[in-house]
Amino acid sequence: MRYLVTGGAGFLGSHLTEKLISLGHDVLVVDNFYTGKRSNLESLFSNPKLELLRHDITFPLYVEVDGIFNFACPASPKHYQKFPVQTTKTSIIGAINMLGLAKRLGVPILQASTSEVYGDPEVSPQPESYWGNVNPIGIRSCYDEGKRAAETLFFDYKRQFNLDARVIRIFNTYGPKMDQNDGRVISNFIVQALKNEDITIYGDGKQSRSFCYVNDLIDGIIRVMNLEAIETPINLGNSTQFDMNELASLVLEMTKSQSKIVYKELPQDDPKTRKPDTSLAKSILGWEAKTSLAAGLEKTISYFKEDLDRT
Repeated sequence: MRYLVTGGAGFLGSHLTEKLISLGHDVLVVDNFYTGKRSNLESLFSNPKLELLRHDITFPLYVEVDGIFNFACPASPKHYQKFPVQTTKTSIIGAINMLGLAKRLGVPILQASTSEVYGDPEVSPQPESYWGNVNPIGIRSCYDEGKRAAETLFFDYKRQFNLDARVIRIFNTYGPKMDQNDGRVISNFIVQALKNEDITIYGDGKQSRSFCYVNDLIDGIIRVMNLEAIETPINLGNSTQFDMNELASLVLEMTKSQSKIVYKELPQDDPKTRKPDTSLAKSILGWEAKTSLAAGLEKTISYFKEDLDRT
């Protein structure tokens, strides 16, 4: 197969590209390099199965492929809040362009959606049937509502044009190739700990997240694309919850850091809890996250140690 991966030079996109190529597929990576990095694909530069194209999917793309993974969009609050209009355009106009390409080619397309479509949930864990609690005009709305609109487009194309459109909702994922400065909690804590800087917790540290190691997530994504058909979004994430205080303590222990924990004001609309109901993924895909937080952090900390040494 020849797959298109938009955002393929990003954290998740590059891991997905590596996996697809390891399975024998050819991959066309499209990225505008706003948050993606060429270095994330460095191990594949000599591999003839990789083709790399600099392109922004808010503009139409005319290529020939057998399937599309749409991963193009800034995913960390630091990045999408810096350019909120472009983030919304990428989610919506980019989705329209990629759906149009899939429709023309008659190929399956998978949308990388997010747990952020649930907003600050009033239900926990969050099942796919939960409609969410989202602020439509807040500082996170460009991402939250952009992804919600993209899901709408995917299912409208599915109903109107009988397009093979698939949607996954990705919960907090971490691992090697995360950017040092992306503002996500695991990269923040690890980098601060390795530098013996204060570890910054926003709010009282009791807000909770479920952290999925990247290799587990990529396995789930491949399984979704390999399904014959699917009629609903699917949550992909780890169902084990940790609050921010627990995460900070574990990072301090594993890095043997001298950092101190400091508390700052909680940002606007920051969700208090995020935990996936993964029963659908278990029943349809036979999938669940298996990597423990400690095991995943060990690999991620090793990556950041090497990354900091390079910089």
